[in-house]
This record gives sequence, C-alpha cells and structure tokens, in this order.
Amino acid sequence: MSVSYAVVGGGISGLVSAYRLRVAAGPDATITVFDPADRLGGVLRTERIGGQPLDVGAEAFIARRPEVPALLAELGLADRQIGTTGARPLIYSQRRLYEMPIGTLQGIPADPLTLTGLVDDATIEWMLGERTRPFSWQPGADPSVADVVRDRFGEQVVTRSVDPLLAGVYAGSAATIGLRSAAPTLAAALDRGARNLTDAVRDALPPPLNGSVFGAVDGGYTVLVDELVRRAGIRWAQVTVGQVKRAPRGWELVDDEGQRWLADAAVLAVPAPQLPILIGGVAPRTAAAARRIAVASTALVALALPGGTPLPEQSGVLVATGERLRAKAITLSSRKWGRRGNVELVRLSYGRFGDDIARSAGDEDLLSRASQDLAAVFGVNVEPVDCHVHRWIDAMPQYGPGHPELVAELRAGLPPTLAVAGGYLDGIGVPACVGAATGAAASLVTAGVAR
Repeated sequence: MSVSYAVVGGGISGLVSAYRLRVAAGPDATITVFDPADRLGGVLRTERIGGQPLDVGAEAFIARRPEVPALLAELGLADRQIGTTGARPLIYSQRRLYEMPIGTLQGIPADPLTLTGLVDDATIEWMLGERTRPFSWQPGADPSVADVVRDRFGEQVVTRSVDPLLAGVYAGSAATIGLRSAAPTLAAALDRGARNLTDAVRDALPPPLNGSVFGAVDGGYTVLVDELVRRAGIRWAQVTVGQVKRAPRGWELVDDEGQRWLADAAVLAVPAPQLPILIGGVAPRTAAAARRIAVASTALVALALPGGTPLPEQSGVLVATGERLRAKAITLSSRKWGRRGNVELVRLSYGRFGDDIARSAGDEDLLSRASQDLAAVFGVNVEPVDCHVHRWIDAMPQYGPGHPELVAELRAGLPPTLAVAGGYLDGIGVPACVGAATGAAASLVTAGVAR
C-alpha cells in the first residue's frame, strides 16, 4: 500500500516539504497540498508590473546562507540565481537621507564613528565610552534588542539604526524582537564572555563577502515555485483545512466544505495563528505555544514609474522609527536588481507590529500614501504607468525574547507523524523556511512513515 501525505499550506514551506517527501517516498506516494489561495507559493508571489515580473512578497534571500542556492542547483535552476547591482540602501531619519552605515550587525555598530551624522554627537560620545562602563551579561539570556542596545549605545541608535533594519525584516522593532533571533552570532559572542557590546559586535560580524549579499531568482520567485510544484508531483486541493483529527491510520483532515481527507502523515505549513485552530484537539501543548507567537500585517504597493524618473542610484530606503513617513521601507527594484524595460520598478512596504494600516487602508488610500512618500523622500511627483497593491495579513511573526525556547516547546508537543514548517519557527527568511521544511519532511521519514 502506498503512503499518503497531507501538506497543509502551499507556500514555500509547504512546497519544499512536499518536494522533499516526494524525493524520500518515491513516485507511488500520494502527496496532497491543501491551500485555498488563487495560486500556490504563499508570500512568494510574482506579478507583472509595467510588463516586468516583480515579486510582491518576499523578494530576496541572504546569499551566504546555503539553503536557497543549494535548492536552486538541485532543481536545475542555478543559472537563474542573480545578485544585486551593488547599489547600497539609505536610511530616512529626521526627514533626511543618510547612507546606511557599514560594519553593523542588524544596525548595531562595531565602530561608533560609522553612525556619525545619523545620530548626534552626544550619542557618539556615549558609544565611544561604552568600553569603560560596567557591563554584565547572563549567558543564555534573551532580552529584546532594544533593551541591550539602548542601555549600551542609547535611544537614537535604536530608533535610527536598528529599528529600520528590524522593521524591514520582521515588520517589528527592536522592542519586539529578541536578541538571539535577530543577531544569534552577537548573543553567542556575549555568551563567550565579551567584555562589552562593542567588542561583541566586532567578534560577531561575519567575514566580508565577495559578491552580492542578497540573491533573487531571475523571473521572480514564481520560477522556483513552479519547479517545486512540478517536481513534487502534488495533488492540489484548493480548500481550507479547518481541523486535524486522529484516524485509525494516521490523520483525518476536515475541510471547510465538510469533506474528510485521510493521510498517513502531515506537514502543517501554515502561519502561527492558524496552527491552534487545526490541532487544538490533538496537540494542545503545541497549540498553546503557537498562540504565544505575535504577528504583524503588512501591505505592499508596487509601482512602475516612467522610465527615466529621477531616482537615486541606491537600492532603497529604510525608515527610522517616529518619522511622519508612513512607509517602513522603499525598494528601488530597478536600481537594486538592474533595469529592465522602460520603467522604474519601486516597492513600498507598509505596516508594523501594532498598527492596522494593512487591514484598514483601502487600495486608493495606500496608493495615495505611496505617492506622498515618494514625493517626501525623493521629490518625485509622477503618475505610475502601472500599480499593484497586495496585503499580507498576519504573515509576519514577531521573534520575541525567548522565541527559541518557545519553538522547542511547540515542536515537543507534536505527535510523531505530524510536523510543522513555516516562517515563525527558525527564521522569517526564505532560507530558514527551506531549512525548516526540509527538517519537517525528514522527521516524517525518521518516524518510519516513508516506505
């Protein structure tokens, strides 16, 4: 009898899980992916804007991490990996643009002088004297990033240097993200006995990277999604799974239409808020842990501006906390990845943890705010050739203090033939999602389900 798998969620985590299960279980296994969306891929979503492909969810991956390059090579897509043009980002603070400081770790500086201009002289002096002030660290501690940086370097470093980076990654802030999640190498340096934060950052910085820090897929992430779907040989059930129950052999999944599906094992690759609804009856410990993971919602405004629109030769802008600007980040995609066609592609991101702009603002309101933000930052007032608005509701998990222990508790509560994957586990980026999905599939194989 052939084995059957259910994968709930058709984003990158679900599709990588399905692909890994296909490789392990062979062609006779039945693999069903449940996702009610209009297309598979989740936050990996490519639209055509101004005649050009543009990712309107996740747009890049860290090139130094091996997961995505290895997956692309495995799928025969290595030649589709591209790097940036080398253009650097800016920070918008105090209604001005500043070059992003070099030699920082999530905006935390190794050399205080690199923040000259971005923060005031008093803050620079405070940072320069950090090594002379008493410092204590409890190995294994996981305070918020803000608690550590504010104490040692001051409030301006938090709001003007660190917050812009963390808002871009997590749609959160230094106050909502734990140090071990945001900067694990920094936490490790502190655990090893660094004498102060300055020394710890210098020890934790990765070695210089030859080539692009970020990678992307030529043609958009849809290229990767389509190939994963093809290789996984899945059956796509375009329904919402509302509950997972035990069955005599494996699991019974009940969809929103009342239909029941049976599977020997399942990967639940859904956002954290959906997990308790699915498994509250079969894994209450896991459900309770998932409820403790906070999430943020974001909206993305993609614009195709007329070719030749006077934009700076920079990759984009990250926005400091407390600015009147409503966007938290602006990506100058045509500058970052290279121009194609006769348009300038721009992405503006809205929504931070604690606000409701992604839910409450209509498309026209968001488009109007995007125009105002472009005018405020770049002095640009042009009508876009094309536009697209996309919302990602409850899609950005907050990696708060103690998150690694919370995830360990979540996983420990799972029965052997249920596994989880997703951006709320081991990292919010695509590489971490690929890694978590690979681990989820492997756990089912280890449990003896693949045969």
